[in-house]
Amino acid sequence: MKIADFKRFVIVFACAFYSVMQSNAQDTLRISLPDAEKQFTAKNLQLMAEKYNIDIARAQVLQARVYNNPNLQVVANIYNPEQKKWFDVSNATGEYIANVQQLIILAGKRNKQIKLAQTGVLMVENRFYDLLRTLRYTLHSDFYQAGFLQQAIAAYQLPIASLLKLTANYAELQAKGVITLKEVVRVKSLLYNLQTEQTALQNQLNDVEAELQLLLQNNKTWFVPETNVQAATLPSIRQYQLPVLIDSAYTNRYDLQLANNSLVYSQQNYSLQKAIAVPDLMAGAQFDKRGSFVNNATFFSLAMDLPFFNRNQGNIKAAKIAVDQSNTALAQQRLSVENEVQQAYGKALNTEKMLQAIDPNFQNDFDKLLKSITENFEKRNISLLEFTDFYDSYKQNVLQWNQLQNERIQAIESLNFSIGKPIVNL
Repeated sequence: MKIADFKRFVIVFACAFYSVMQSNAQDTLRISLPDAEKQFTAKNLQLMAEKYNIDIARAQVLQARVYNNPNLQVVANIYNPEQKKWFDVSNATGEYIANVQQLIILAGKRNKQIKLAQTGVLMVENRFYDLLRTLRYTLHSDFYQAGFLQQAIAAYQLPIASLLKLTANYAELQAKGVITLKEVVRVKSLLYNLQTEQTALQNQLNDVEAELQLLLQNNKTWFVPETNVQAATLPSIRQYQLPVLIDSAYTNRYDLQLANNSLVYSQQNYSLQKAIAVPDLMAGAQFDKRGSFVNNATFFSLAMDLPFFNRNQGNIKAAKIAVDQSNTALAQQRLSVENEVQQAYGKALNTEKMLQAIDPNFQNDFDKLLKSITENFEKRNISLLEFTDFYDSYKQNVLQWNQLQNERIQAIESLNFSIGKPIVNL
């Protein structure tokens, strides 16, 4: 066996062995976006952990509805020195006192606490759905990113296969003295350059796949996105008016709803703190067997703190400042939402305009020309410089076309994310 043939055999064997090891390490699963979403919502641990907070907040509403327990106090005689009896509570000579008290909350504090807890539930739900919105956007972005990276990697296969064949042929021709070493090295350099770029894309795909596996809670599977989306044929974004999209974001953005409910929460807390300044009433009844002005004495009692010093001044002031703070935060969040929608809308229009300017048949024409160029180069009909220039142009065209399609899909997903709901279903 010739040395060149042996080297090619070793390389092919090593690649095959690596592929087998990879397939054993991870299963490959072709998955559609709807199936990925189902798996995501059912298994994502971050989402499940956040959902528990809703149940916690609802339990706090239940607790806010509960009335205070009555207080029972019993005082009994330990030792009667006259009768020489321990724990003498008899009717004839014993003594004991029973006292029952109930706290009566005034100024509507209980209802205010219930409303505060209910608003707390809404805020937790807003956080949950905003997290869901964010993670779903990440899932969609990674899904399409992985799909386009796999297409880009596959696009390298044809030129690499052609160059591998050409390199083998050139090695034999160079050994026979038909061509120079310079030409062989130049072709090999082009081949190695394409292989290096393909490896870089594979590394990018590995990073996206890792995040995709985390979202779907399955690191044993290599996901292959299945999508028939053609970026160039999607509906135009120009049919949507920017003010309408911003109004839609006001309605659908859960982070904006959270800011609004935070303001409501601050206002309710301010009302509660003012109510807390009103003292609560303690009502009670007491029975004294033998220790009062008459035997079997009964009493009724009322108790209330006198608000001379502590009128909850500090907490009221802090709650008032919190209302102003929440108003400022809400205004800032509204401005942030407007800016995000405007930015996403502009990006979507730009990518749409750029993609529409490219002839969709351009890519197919390039693929057909690639084979012809390679054959003509082998026949020495074109120069090495023309050959390498074409391969470089081919590579740039494939990458740019793939990137433009991905950018348009990502821009639409970003616009959907900024609005809070999909306006364009991919």
